[in-house]
Amino acid sequence: MAGKLNVLKLTKLESGMHSDGGGLYLNVEESGSRSWILRCTIRGKRSWLGLGSLTVVSLADARVEAVNLRARARKGEDILAERRAQKQAEKHEASIPTFEAAAIEVHNTLKPTFTNELHAYTWLHSLRLHVFPVFGSKRVDMIDSNDVLAALTPIWTTTAVTAPRVLQRIQAVLNWCQAKHYRDVIVNGITISKAHPCDGIRAALPKQNRGNGHHESLPHSELPAFIQKLRRSQSALSIKLALEFTILTAARTGEVLGARWEEIDFKSHTWTISAERMKMKKPHTVPLSRRCIEILEEAKEFNDDVVFPGRYEGHSLSNMAFLMTLRRMGHPDLTAHGFRATFKTWAEEKTKYDSLVIEACLAHRVRGIERHYLRTTFFDQRKKLMNAWATFATSTPAAKVVKFHG
Repeated sequence: MAGKLNVLKLTKLESGMHSDGGGLYLNVEESGSRSWILRCTIRGKRSWLGLGSLTVVSLADARVEAVNLRARARKGEDILAERRAQKQAEKHEASIPTFEAAAIEVHNTLKPTFTNELHAYTWLHSLRLHVFPVFGSKRVDMIDSNDVLAALTPIWTTTAVTAPRVLQRIQAVLNWCQAKHYRDVIVNGITISKAHPCDGIRAALPKQNRGNGHHESLPHSELPAFIQKLRRSQSALSIKLALEFTILTAARTGEVLGARWEEIDFKSHTWTISAERMKMKKPHTVPLSRRCIEILEEAKEFNDDVVFPGRYEGHSLSNMAFLMTLRRMGHPDLTAHGFRATFKTWAEEKTKYDSLVIEACLAHRVRGIERHYLRTTFFDQRKKLMNAWATFATSTPAAKVVKFHG
């Protein structure tokens, strides 16, 4: 094609429309910007098509593209409709979030449904810890089962309680993405949603040994060192005392956080929790070791109605306080409740106390035929066992661990 424009003079043309012939023009704006425009007839209608900026598209490339588009228009192809569809696809693609961004949005949506502050925190934190480093920055339409496997495989057998929850949360985020059509693709003009990356994923993961616990727990051999580290930590004194008290009493977190001074008997070294505050709805008396009494005497200095006060007078600490302390100490997978499993494992492996005594220390409901005949709380035996537990837990980490006899 014999063009009218000279490649050497394109940058010197004044503002206006400059024809190259065949419907191809170089449009020069007052600002100096230059872009290619093609005028052609598409399905009987005179139309203008932009071909791109001069800085991106050369004169030679613009001529080739112009010839190609005119040929397609003569065949009756709706070039404008294709362009509109392409722009919509590009706009949709630009709106597709990364997995991390989608997870944060889903978390915000679910916040009102979480049972407590701890649940809300752990939901997102587990993804930040195990998933975001693997594919958090990846666009959700590009995620596949290999990504999910890469995130779950390292934790599937080592954190048998946390890992399935992480999988459930990944699935919830991707379910939301499917509903938002972020994972849709167009094939031959038909919109198809990509296969869900979590479908059948469990079949590709190894079998889990979940054990008896429901919370991640610390191996009992590491507990003495953990207690020493807790005491040296930078957390508030009330938090450190409360967490150590929780560990030494093997009590549930809520029972400790809700403790009030009228429940404590310093003379008998006991802590009596009312039925209303117990999971089994039966009153429970906890024998207190010498270290527990020391902790309580130190906590008395807070001069508050609750034993372990939080930031505001009359209000106890929250579960989040324990969780953040554990995280700062380098144990993001642990929960305060998990120390009950640590106690149980230690008592079963390192002492000769009957399982009924151990279960009584944990205020567990006795199952089976024995529960019909039990008329005792094993208080004296529990007192000895809890004293032995406190001695072990607060010992020098290097000290030899000996058998404790009932």
